[in-house]
Amino acid sequence: MSKSVEIIEVSPRDGIQNEKTLLTTAEKLELINRAIDAGASRIEVTSFVNPNKVPQMADADEVAAALPPNSSAKTIGLALNKRGFERACNAGLDEANYVVVASDTFGQRNQGATTEQCIEILRDITESSTSATKIGVTIAAAFGCPFEGEMPLERLISVVKGCMESQPFELALADTIGVATPTDVRIRVDAVKQLFPDVPIRLHFHNTRNTGIANAWAGIEAGATALDSSFGGVGGCPFAPNATGNIATEDLIYMLERSGVNTGVSINAAIDAAEWLQEKLGKTVPGMVMKAGVFPKA
Repeated sequence: MSKSVEIIEVSPRDGIQNEKTLLTTAEKLELINRAIDAGASRIEVTSFVNPNKVPQMADADEVAAALPPNSSAKTIGLALNKRGFERACNAGLDEANYVVVASDTFGQRNQGATTEQCIEILRDITESSTSATKIGVTIAAAFGCPFEGEMPLERLISVVKGCMESQPFELALADTIGVATPTDVRIRVDAVKQLFPDVPIRLHFHNTRNTGIANAWAGIEAGATALDSSFGGVGGCPFAPNATGNIATEDLIYMLERSGVNTGVSINAAIDAAEWLQEKLGKTVPGMVMKAGVFPKA
């Protein structure tokens, strides 16, 4: 197992996209700056989606335009279609993270396209793009679908193969509705690595059934190199019923650093950011280390 793991801070996108309280552009930029100050090497700063469907992301272009110059952190924009990808490129972000949903029903609800149609769009994007923006792929509902139920491993691998024809620089498996267990994670990461041993694997876990942290540990044991998380554990998908938050960044740091796995992210700065975000959202967020504190006390 690697002695270091990259944490990707997703609170500015996944963290707030399902919240009733809409942060201002200035507050989103403050959140991003707090992630940078904490030491995050990559930050998912926004998503380029239909503002009528996801009003929390209506100011994506404004956020991207106001990002701090010469930041040490790489910036990521989520895209659900070709137009979203083009907007991410035009905004000058370092990465565009394109989503392919593993099930047709969820794909049609999430981005108005079947799985195969999403893969075709990905091929079109990669073949026609002249941008310096790197293309990563997230396979959503990789462990289960809210509408179709179980996600057979054979189906997931078929989707992975289709996506990898476009040679993304990174492949993410997302437990969009929080149904995975550590065994599921090991089996699926192992299966992908056997077919594509050189592609970096990123994992995105929701903590809907309180398995997120255990799944993260299983993922890095299986060879994943990056984990998504959000300050305070906020988050959720607008198109998935009963969607709840991500792994809390500060909880993830605590587990990893106490286990001898370096993250490069300050746990104290992450706690401060989680507390700030909790205040801005006006509700108690799920994170636990922010409530209990670090151990031992400084």
